[in-house]
Amino acid sequence: MTPRSLTRTGLALGAAACAALLGYGFYLQYFDGQDPCPLCLVQRGFYFGLLFVFLAAAIHGPARVGGMVYGVLGLLLAAGGAGTAGRQVWLQHLPPDQVPKCGPDLYYMLDHFPFAKVVTNLFKGSGQCAEVTWRAFGLSIAEWSLGFFVVFAILALWAMLRQR
Repeated sequence: MTPRSLTRTGLALGAAACAALLGYGFYLQYFDGQDPCPLCLVQRGFYFGLLFVFLAAAIHGPARVGGMVYGVLGLLLAAGGAGTAGRQVWLQHLPPDQVPKCGPDLYYMLDHFPFAKVVTNLFKGSGQCAEVTWRAFGLSIAEWSLGFFVVFAILALWAMLRQR
């Protein structure tokens, strides 16, 4: 296997992992009754962005400059997702008396608030973001998400450094 095809395979696996995580998130929402909080919705946006970047890079198989561009985009998206997931993990570990109050849902905000305020409220999170209703191996969805974003950041960095 050539270094370029190895990189393309790694990026395709990253895209498949993003698609699987998004699919599982939609499964939890529509079949398990787990409504996503504002920070979960923001994380989904970052997963969609990573899916697109990893898939485009895997299909394109860029040379040095293109590989660096895809790598930087993937790294930025993964860092944004990790920051958002990290904020949610922080909210989940606050003492109950310090958890922010629950705010309106996304659909209400889109109907009644200016777009800039909707984006600000999404990134701030709410009391709903601090609720933990699902765990696997002792970790919440947000903690798993943080781990996956770190892995995707490492994948993007690896793909970027392989172009050197």
